[in-house]
Order: sequence, then C-alpha cells, then structure tokens
Amino acid sequence: MSTVHQPDIKDRPARLTVGVVGAGRVGPALAASLQLAGHTPVAVSGVSDASRRRAESMLPGVPLVPPAEVLRRADLVLLTVPDDALPGLVTGLAETGAVRPGQLLVHTSGRYGVAVLEPALRAGALPLALHPAMTFTGTPVDVQRLAGCSFGVTAPEELRLAAQALVIEMGGEPEWIAEENRPLYHAALALGANHLITLVAQSMELLRTAGVDAPDRMLGPLLGAALDNALRSGDAALTGPVARGDAGTVTAHLDQLKKHAPDTVEGYLAMARATADRALASGLLKAELAEDLLGALAPAADGPGGPGGTNGTNGPEGNAR
Repeated sequence: MSTVHQPDIKDRPARLTVGVVGAGRVGPALAASLQLAGHTPVAVSGVSDASRRRAESMLPGVPLVPPAEVLRRADLVLLTVPDDALPGLVTGLAETGAVRPGQLLVHTSGRYGVAVLEPALRAGALPLALHPAMTFTGTPVDVQRLAGCSFGVTAPEELRLAAQALVIEMGGEPEWIAEENRPLYHAALALGANHLITLVAQSMELLRTAGVDAPDRMLGPLLGAALDNALRSGDAALTGPVARGDAGTVTAHLDQLKKHAPDTVEGYLAMARATADRALASGLLKAELAEDLLGALAPAADGPGGPGGTNGTNGPEGNAR
C-alpha cells in the first residue's frame, strides 16, 4: 500500500486533456497513467515506426498528429524527447506560436529544470519538470512500475501543488530538486541504474564463458541481496576480495579477464579502485593490506606514480580519505 499523501480535492488539478510530444518509452506510459487518474489523452506525436506502434499500443484510439497540433489540442503537454533535443524543441514550438497561455508544459528530462522551458514561459506556458526515476520498457508494465516511483520535481513556487498532485496521480512520490542541482541529480541516477545494466550484462557474459548454463538464475539472488544490503547499509555492505584486501585474488581476476574478456579490464580496475577507496575510508580495508592491493590494481602502463599507483591520488593517502 502506498504511503504517499493524497492531496485534498482543492489541490488536485482539474481533469485535463493530455498530449504527448515524443512517443518514446516514457511519454505513452505517463499519459496512460494520467488517463487512469481521469485525464484524457487527446493527441500524440511520434516520428519512427517504433514510436508510432508504441503510441497505438499504449494509447489506443489517440490520434497521431504533428507536435504543433498536439499543443493545440491539449491542456497538459508532455515533452518526452531526448535531453539534447529538448531545448531546440521548446524554442521551435514557442517561435511557431504553438504554445498557448495557461498551458501546462511538462518535460521529463532528468538533466534540466524549468529554465529550459523559458521560451515557452515567455509565451504564457506553465512550466514543470517531472522526471520519473525509473527505467522504461515501452510496454504496459511501465504503468504498473510507476506505483511508488520517485519523481525528481522542479517547479515554480506557485505551481508546486499542481506538480505534486500530478505526480501523485501517476502513483509516484515527488522529490523536490533545485534547478541548479538537476545535472548532479541525473548523474547520480545514471551512475546507479544505467551502469548497473552494463555491469550485470558483463557479469552474465563472463559466467557463460566460465561454463555456467543459467547465469541469470545464479546472479538473481546474489545481486538482489547485494542491492538490498547496499540500500540498507551503504559502504558497510561491501564484501569481496577488494574490501578484504586479497591482492592475490584480484591479480588472478585480472589475469583471467585479460585472457578471456580484455574489454572488461578497464571497468574492473575503475570499480575496484573506487571500492578500495570506500572500503579503506570506512575501515573495512585494513591499511596494511591496501598497498599490495592498490599495487595489483595499477597496470604497468600507469607507472609508479600514475593513476593506479600507490603514490597517486588513489593510494592509501589519496582520495580514500
């Protein structure tokens, strides 16, 4: 059961017509969620065949129209395009006169706050930045996953209640992010979620190479427990040869990775050094074991004072503190 505070009826936005500009994985899911809350999707735009099929699947019966027509029909417009495309889209829509005064214009970029919507604001739009901290598949399961999902929200003071109400109606929980902190907020999410997928995929490939028939079945309980422990305990949950200072084991790992999967060596080294720093700082890694460990993590090409060397910034006296 969600513990999200439900807004009073006076704080809830009126039932709105909803449009989507950019039928990627996010837009149709949010519009479908808003539809369940009583709002009415009326228009969606999409360029690729995949986006059009996605819109037809998740928003059946909602017409596909050009972006300017989406804005003409909708009270609330979701701008769900890639981050790099957002500034140009907003400027273009404002310059063509597509933005209407009083129209809620919502983007879902994690990187930007409401400043990116300034051209539309000058045209009278009401700007909101609502970023769901969730990975999307482009299928109906995304709507279910929004239940309890945190949203990074940035909004002008006078629109905070409206922003909160929209997030809660989608099943989410608002987290207020200051405009200047949006890039840092987004970097944190990318570090945790996007890179996790790369690490898991690499781990599965290595297990297959080692002869494991069902790497997903092997990793599932292990990674689930590791994630739960990390969320509960932070650095205190660190385990494994790096945290223990087992330099010999780490050397054996690197030998095998160089032989079987050389493309994973750089990532292993980077993560192992970061883990060593955190384990040393938290007291898990004993200082007397750190020098040999960090030596094992220093490729010969780095040199004795290079980025992986014990005399560099990642040594026992470096950024481990």
